[in-house]
Amino acid sequence: MAAAPAPVPGAGLAGRADARRNREIVLRTAARVFAEEGLEVSLGRIAQRAGVGAGTVYRHFPSKEILVEAVLADHVESLVAAADRFAARAAPGDALFGFLLEVIEKSAGRQHICDALTAEQGWPHATLTAATRHFDEALDRLLHNAKQTGAIRADVQADDLAALAAGGAALRSAHRNQARGIRLVRLLLDGLRTPNVTKDVVFRDMPAVARHDTAVDSVQHCRECGARLRTRATGRPPRYCGATCRQRARRRRTAT
Repeated sequence: MAAAPAPVPGAGLAGRADARRNREIVLRTAARVFAEEGLEVSLGRIAQRAGVGAGTVYRHFPSKEILVEAVLADHVESLVAAADRFAARAAPGDALFGFLLEVIEKSAGRQHICDALTAEQGWPHATLTAATRHFDEALDRLLHNAKQTGAIRADVQADDLAALAAGGAALRSAHRNQARGIRLVRLLLDGLRTPNVTKDVVFRDMPAVARHDTAVDSVQHCRECGARLRTRATGRPPRYCGATCRQRARRRRTAT
């Protein structure tokens, strides 16, 4: 009887490395194909685009549902890694806002995958559940650190940020002009920042401003209703927004 061939040193390690590489290729290709062509594409189509055999795809991902879950879990874990990078390299406020922008930018165009996963309840979500837990923990850390430094409103919760990120991704995807879309996303996120406290506004029943104050530094808001006033280049600075407020203030003074 012929002797069995001697095992090739390192063959097992090389095989496992090839398997990992093929899995990564399938994952990356599937994410791109799903974004470009939708979830209706077949696993055979993904295998063709990935340059591997259909058997390779089925070996790693026995069904499309499992592949879709793996694609999204891989995406979420990449965001967790981004959160760690931002936390290590930036100030707390910058880290949080930079991370949110990256979440929105990387999630734009993937909404159909998220919708499919949340609509389907008949198969396990263990991989996605673990990735989501890691994401929630990373977001909580960034939010806590930003609040500690006063960079974000104290009433903002992690659920608020997740909802805004989802809305921002939809806004970014729907806008044809990329630069315009990013600008609108930034405006959306600016609402999370702690409001800047500037000069006190002069409203009704507050002491009058001294005459030696300049027009720029004295009255910028109507003393009666608080509406912002239009500044003038010459002449006396306005105190009221119009005749109605002027008459109302006069009546109050007379009654007093």
